[in-house]
Amino acid sequence: MELFVQQVIAGISTGSIYACVALAVVMIYVAIGHLNFAQGEMAMFSTFIAWQLITWGVPYWVAFFLTIAISFVGGVIIERVIFKPLDNAPILSHVVMFIALLTIITSAAGFIWDFSIKTFPSPFGSAPLFGSSLISAHQAGMMAVTLLLLLALFFFFRYTRVGLALRASADNPVSARLVGIRVSWMIALGWGLATAIGAVAGMLVAPVVFLEPNMMLGILVYGFAGAVLGGLSSPGGAVLGGFLVGVIENLAGTFIPVIGGELKLTIALCIIVLVLVLKPGGLFGRATIQRV
Repeated sequence: MELFVQQVIAGISTGSIYACVALAVVMIYVAIGHLNFAQGEMAMFSTFIAWQLITWGVPYWVAFFLTIAISFVGGVIIERVIFKPLDNAPILSHVVMFIALLTIITSAAGFIWDFSIKTFPSPFGSAPLFGSSLISAHQAGMMAVTLLLLLALFFFFRYTRVGLALRASADNPVSARLVGIRVSWMIALGWGLATAIGAVAGMLVAPVVFLEPNMMLGILVYGFAGAVLGGLSSPGGAVLGGFLVGVIENLAGTFIPVIGGELKLTIALCIIVLVLVLKPGGLFGRATIQRV
C-alpha cells in the first residue's frame, strides 16, 4: 500500500509538469488552431537562460522570474515575426514552420551552451519532505509552484479585462473584433503566456532530468498526451489530463512488469491513440459543430 501511495504522489508531482506543458500546448492551439511542436524546445531554451543567469551569480528566484519575463517577450516576438505572416497560410506551412523552429532552437542551444549535460539547482532541495520517504522537498515544491501558477491563471482569465478579452478572442474571434478587441494582439499574448508557462515547467523539471538540449523531448509527448486526454479546447481539462497522465504512467511502470521503466513513454503514446479513437474531443473538450 505504501508503494502505491508513493507512486501516486510521485505521479502527481511529475503530472504537475505535464499539466504545465499541456496548458501551454492548449493555449497556442486555442489561439491559432495548431499544435506547437516546438513547445518543449522553447521551454528548454528558457531553462538554459535561467541556468546562465544563475551561473552569473543572479539569485535563483530573481533568475526564475526574470526568465519568465524574457520568455513571455520571446513568445510574443516569435508570434509577431514568424507566425503572424502565416495567418492565412495552409496548415502544412504552420507544421513546417513549427518543425523548423524546433530544429533551430535545439541547434542554437547546443551551439551556445554545447550538448553536455548540466546540473540545474533546485531551490527546494532533494531531501525527503518532513523526513518522509513518500515525497521529496523538490516534488512538493513542484506541485506548490504549479498550483500557484494555475491559480494565478484562473484569476487572470476569470476576473481581468485582458484575460476575458483573451478568452473571447479564442472562443469567437469574429464577435470579439466587433466589440473592439484586438484579436491579433490577443493571439500574441497567448503565445507569450504559453512560452512563460513552458519556462516554468522547464525550470521545475531540469533538476530531475538534468539540463541539455533534448531534455524536454519526452516531457512534451507526455504534455501532448495530457492535452489530448483533457481536451485540446479545454485549458482546465488539459491541466487535469496532465495530472492523470503522470499518475497513470507511474502506476503502470511500477505495477505492470512488462512495461517497467523503459516503456513508460509508450503509455503516453497509447493514451493519445486511444483518446483520438474513442473520444477525439478529449474528456472535457467541446464538440465542434459546423453548418454545411
